[in-house]
Amino acid sequence: MPKIIINDKEIEFENGMTVLQACELAGFEIPRFCYHERLSIAGNCRMCLVEMEKSPKPIASCAMPATDGMNIKTNTSMVEKARKGVMEFLLANHPLDCPVCDQGGECDLQDQSLYYGFDKSRFKENKREVKDKYMGPLIKTIMTRCIHCTRCVRFATEVGGVTELGAIGRGENMEITTYLEKSMESELSANVIDLCPVGALTSKPYAFEARPWELKKTETIDVMDSVGSNIRVDTYGWEVKRILPRLNNNINEEWISDKTRYACDGLLKQRLDKPYKRENGKLVESTWDEIINIVCSKIKETEKNLVAAHVGDMQSMETINSFKSLLDSIGVNNYDFREKPFYINPENKINYIFNTSIKGIEESDCIVLVGSNPRHEATMVNARIRKNFVNKKTSILSFGNPGDLTYDYTIVGNTTEDIKKFVNKQNKASEIFLKSKKPIIIIGESALELESGQFILESIKKFLLDNNFINEKWNAFNILIQNASSIGAIDIGFLKISKKNNFEFFNKLNNHQFSLLYLVGSDNLDFTKKDEFIIYQGSHGDRTAQIADIILPSPAFTEQNGLFINLEGRLQKSIKSTYPPGVAKEDWRIFNLISRHLNNQDLFKNFKELRDNTLKKIKDHSDFDVLPKTKISQENSEIGSFTNESVLIKAIDYYFSNSIARSSKTMSDCRAARSKNLKNQTGT
Repeated sequence: MPKIIINDKEIEFENGMTVLQACELAGFEIPRFCYHERLSIAGNCRMCLVEMEKSPKPIASCAMPATDGMNIKTNTSMVEKARKGVMEFLLANHPLDCPVCDQGGECDLQDQSLYYGFDKSRFKENKREVKDKYMGPLIKTIMTRCIHCTRCVRFATEVGGVTELGAIGRGENMEITTYLEKSMESELSANVIDLCPVGALTSKPYAFEARPWELKKTETIDVMDSVGSNIRVDTYGWEVKRILPRLNNNINEEWISDKTRYACDGLLKQRLDKPYKRENGKLVESTWDEIINIVCSKIKETEKNLVAAHVGDMQSMETINSFKSLLDSIGVNNYDFREKPFYINPENKINYIFNTSIKGIEESDCIVLVGSNPRHEATMVNARIRKNFVNKKTSILSFGNPGDLTYDYTIVGNTTEDIKKFVNKQNKASEIFLKSKKPIIIIGESALELESGQFILESIKKFLLDNNFINEKWNAFNILIQNASSIGAIDIGFLKISKKNNFEFFNKLNNHQFSLLYLVGSDNLDFTKKDEFIIYQGSHGDRTAQIADIILPSPAFTEQNGLFINLEGRLQKSIKSTYPPGVAKEDWRIFNLISRHLNNQDLFKNFKELRDNTLKKIKDHSDFDVLPKTKISQENSEIGSFTNESVLIKAIDYYFSNSIARSSKTMSDCRAARSKNLKNQTGT
């Protein structure tokens, strides 16, 4: 390996590294504003200047490739003088408004000016003023502070895939702006707030809410989708003030979606904080003792085959496990977790997870989407696909039209007949696929909802097994599950299906064959109430709460500890960061109260017993934050019947996809801004 000398210390480095990276490797920190590990090199802030032997002037270490035998100094008087000169230039036009800037306490410019700044300036000219730009409901702009590092421009173009930011003007008249000054459209747009090294781009909903040192910080995970992005929840008292990304290279790197970041204000609104019962068509307040008596009486007087249960999209595995334990104890066997009838095969874990893994997407050389829109169904998965496309120009093929995915793809068919030809090696798409070394197929829920859903899943799996694309080293078979609770629910067995009927629960539900429905956090279950008695247990007064006969208040995901399994089968912990409002009780405690009343015994003595019991039920589980060790075997699953039909990818109301998001004013503003953009584009 080549060697470089940095401050008289010789180290080895890898080919392709820059001088800045080599310095970091040697343990010497280099100040920077424009450089970022995940973005292309711009080299325009000049803060990373270092001294190189035989060079008459300092060099920008971020843009200089490291070569064998280089002699670099990072701490000489020449370097210090050069950096102080750069800092003086940067502060020449920067407003002196740190006391009112939301970036205060987390500002790179503030931190570095402490070491390289002067207590006075040699510039006599007036500071320039730049008009603030409109970037939508999420990003607050004070562009006079901008130092033109262009991180935001590079992120929007390279990672977000929506070229909506750029620079206009030259010299001191240069400005960063959105084209046509409209709301940013990328679902990753707010990551520019974290990237901005000054206070030019800050969070509009968080403006003037709190200072960073006032907040309690809890490292946990997101449940807005099935990705399980790693996040940090910042709370002030009971309120969740903001959510920030946490680095995890295997899942979300250091980005999060706008919904993950900003739906948190929905945790404060439309909350259920006390039990309610319906009397004379109106919901009235009740007590826990009274409400548990009513629930238990209703369960006792209803035949068990007429009782059904459903869990929603953001329920932890402990909640699902304790709920299933309650249902089993009273003899109820009609339950499901799906919000819509899509085919599922729970026999083997590879049948319902993203086997390639999110990080594995980067290795792929051919990607096939089947009835899937990853941009809205799993934003961080889409970001990985784009990263692969940008770096390798990978062929991306799609069955069905998902719309704009931020990268180029080819629609190779719009019907199930085209998928049948693909698995039978009768079209060009299969030729491209079979020539690839590490291809992947991503099957979305829209495809599994079709009458041919079973045929699609089982025939594609057989096609991959027959061509050795499912093996110990590479598994190309991926299901893109949409909800955070789905994988855990399948592992625990919270569904009753048979080989003959995958949708028994939905058939009975739609035919109104149930007398009592017990719904836990089920706000997206599509059904029309007739004569059913509905018990709703959840955190928000959303769709189902409005038609419920009994309401049992329980915490949101930030208000209780829980386990979740993300779409790739990775087990993660959600950590309690705040507490529920009013007299709301944790889900498992509510089930304990009901069990005590019905069976004279607790389901679980404490939370530890519940968690241990839950961990035992997880398929192929080895440890936290690792991929499951799945079993690869040639199954004899029935391929299923085939029907020639259109592959229609169902649109998701992205900003209103769950009860928390629907309660969020910020998400409502984003939805309105997107509608306005669409109207302006179409002229309607």
